[in-house]
Amino acid sequence: QVQLVESGGGLVQAGGSLRLSCAASGRTFSNYNMGWFRQAQGKEREFVAAISWSGGSPNYEDSVKGRFTISRDNAKNTLYLQMNSLKPEDTAVYYCAADRWTAWVRRGLSEYAYWGQGTQVTVSS
Repeated sequence: QVQLVESGGGLVQAGGSLRLSCAASGRTFSNYNMGWFRQAQGKEREFVAAISWSGGSPNYEDSVKGRFTISRDNAKNTLYLQMNSLKPEDTAVYYCAADRWTAWVRRGLSEYAYWGQGTQVTVSS
């Protein structure tokens, strides 16, 4: 299996930027499609973005399109989420996850087998 550790969260003002990282260890990172999800307090965990094992086919939730960019560096076993123009409604715990299915990029929580512990992102107004 693969182990995932997120970092890069923090407190930022509205309009600011953060870059989240997700470091993978264990099985070969490029064997997995990867995704970012988030969970705001009192709400269900939701899809944010996903990317194929090769770095193609980026897929975004509508509210983050044009503001967030998902990318990966397979040589460094790391997944990224660049978040720009942050809004208070982006406040949540952000999780990275690995999907063993690589034929196409998927968005469903139940389809991702491995999860990190999460990193808190707080956007103040």
